[in-house]
Amino acid sequence: MRRRCCIACLVLLAIAAPEIAPADDSGNSLTPRRSAPDQSRLSRIRFDVNLVLIPVTVTDPYERLIQDLQKNDFRVFEDSIEQQITQFFRDDSPVSVGLILDASNSMRSKLIESRKAIMEFLKLTSPGDEFFLLTFNDRPEMTTRFTTSLNEIENTLPSIQARGWTSLYDAVYLGISQIRRASHRRKVLLVFSDGNDNDSRYTKRELTEMVKEADVRIFAISILDRSRSLEELCEESGGRAYRVRKLDQLPALAARISEELHSEYVLGYVPMVTDRDGKYRHIRVQLAKPPTDQLLHVSWRHGYYSPVE
Repeated sequence: MRRRCCIACLVLLAIAAPEIAPADDSGNSLTPRRSAPDQSRLSRIRFDVNLVLIPVTVTDPYERLIQDLQKNDFRVFEDSIEQQITQFFRDDSPVSVGLILDASNSMRSKLIESRKAIMEFLKLTSPGDEFFLLTFNDRPEMTTRFTTSLNEIENTLPSIQARGWTSLYDAVYLGISQIRRASHRRKVLLVFSDGNDNDSRYTKRELTEMVKEADVRIFAISILDRSRSLEELCEESGGRAYRVRKLDQLPALAARISEELHSEYVLGYVPMVTDRDGKYRHIRVQLAKPPTDQLLHVSWRHGYYSPVE
């Protein structure tokens, strides 16, 4: 396994995206991962500030956002060592969102409600947000590239038809590749699917490693059936996975996720261990003292790769 390299001074966990092979002009190709780092890229990296920034969301048992917390309400640990939180703020800056829609044959009866959910999500966006739409069945396909025009996305949705198998892992892989071209530092993938992968070239292990390297949060809505793979990918990235048991719940849930994306805390710290050894640093965030007796849920990105000299 090759060593990864990340930039400790970047935003949102200070993680640089991995060197991912770009899509071809059609935006639809996937190529195998490289077995060794791109040395020319490594030589261009410069380290200025060892600051780690972690986006965090907190919800109650009813999935309602908790928005009145302060810095002292949080504790952050890196590799089991507690860190001093030096920065704390709320971030509602523009977001770059990749919408990934499952268009496999099993979604045939669910596409209408899925389209409605995407349109509901788009209605609650903020000025400056940008989006792309990626669909997948036997293979992923870039349906709409980055745009700030909601009409461009909405006008494309009715033409999407369900067919073929489910290349979920390939779709998320391509989504991560495309999100690297985003205009904004806050990057999110939102996946709509009804099940697990059954037709990808990439494995779950390969995709999990890529998620660890990438500066992107993944949110997913599993339709009717539970997808453990999506749940694990979302949790690793600092996002969340939801499941709906009724199709008519989709639009409201999509609207809730849109609100969550624009209501996150950011915790910042300078790591106490500054070794630049390329190793993965595990992060844990917890509430110092829950403000209520309710069981609150905290979501955060679970780690990053330290830089190398």
